Amino acid sequence: MSVAKADEPSTRVVDRAQYALAAFLAVVGAYVLYDAATLSAGFSDQVLSPAAFPYVVGSALVVLAVLLAVVTARGDVPEAEAGEDVDLTEGADWLTVAKLVGVFVVNIVLIDLLSWAITGALLFAGCTWVLGSRTHVRDLAIGAVMSVGTWYGFYVGLGIPIPAGILDGVL
Repeated sequence: MSVAKADEPSTRVVDRAQYALAAFLAVVGAYVLYDAATLSAGFSDQVLSPAAFPYVVGSALVVLAVLLAVVTARGDVPEAEAGEDVDLTEGADWLTVAKLVGVFVVNIVLIDLLSWAITGALLFAGCTWVLGSRTHVRDLAIGAVMSVGTWYGFYVGLGIPIPAGILDGVL
């Protein structure tokens, strides 16, 4: 750690991005707290009201925003990770981005027809293919297990209807 001499001007770095992030966290936290205050009361047999969790999350966001602003004001500047393997001199790979967007669009178009269980597997396998995987059968199997599992988790566990498509009556 170097100590600045009295005759040297101070070259303090102000990281505006950290202040912007702190402001964003504060705004989101304040909105979550406001929204929690507008929730209706729960049932009389509930120990916690429906607003308990949003109050915790909103408060945590505001506290984190204040802490981030304080450490930024003290001069804390984030350092790049030493093991980062991204070459920042290279441009973005827009072809890969376009392929990923295409996979997502195909998923959106086909989900009502084929079901989440099928399109979720195709989404996973398609994304892994675009990102360089060449084990298609394994990727499709992993995607199928994950998508069927999430379908049951949402549909049965949470009661949120997800399209069954051509698998209606099978799942």
